[in-house]
Amino acid sequence: MTDKEANQRIKLSQWDALQVESLRGLGWSNEEIIERIERGAELPKDESVFQFNYEDLAAFAKQEPGLFRAAVREGYQIKYNTVRGIRSWIWVAFGYEPQLVLDEGQEAVLAELTPAQLERLRDVLSYGWRIVPEAEGGASGPYRIEPIQR
Repeated sequence: MTDKEANQRIKLSQWDALQVESLRGLGWSNEEIIERIERGAELPKDESVFQFNYEDLAAFAKQEPGLFRAAVREGYQIKYNTVRGIRSWIWVAFGYEPQLVLDEGQEAVLAELTPAQLERLRDVLSYGWRIVPEAEGGASGPYRIEPIQR
């Protein structure tokens, strides 16, 4: 993605992004997410550790329908990531909980990513984060997601 494309990408809050990804994890298509969230009826009850309240996402979709639809259909970038939020996004979007490093000055998320997952994560990360390979070579592998400045 070019810098120009990144600047034009729809921005979602970290929480809204997590909710969209959780609905994808339920097997909902983009159109089903848009239709059911905009309708605001028959929203699932989330029993995960996140306890998502999809009525919040429905309120956003009602307030900003064009942005919501574009984010779901065309992709988005998270406005502001936190290290715990990145860990949660990987967990919800890819279905596994990566390792969280919280040592002062070394905060990061350690994750095994396929090439497709790596590209997807690059697309959604907010500014100020970088993805560093932890091993040489190979299509898949361990990556460290960390702040650019410490």
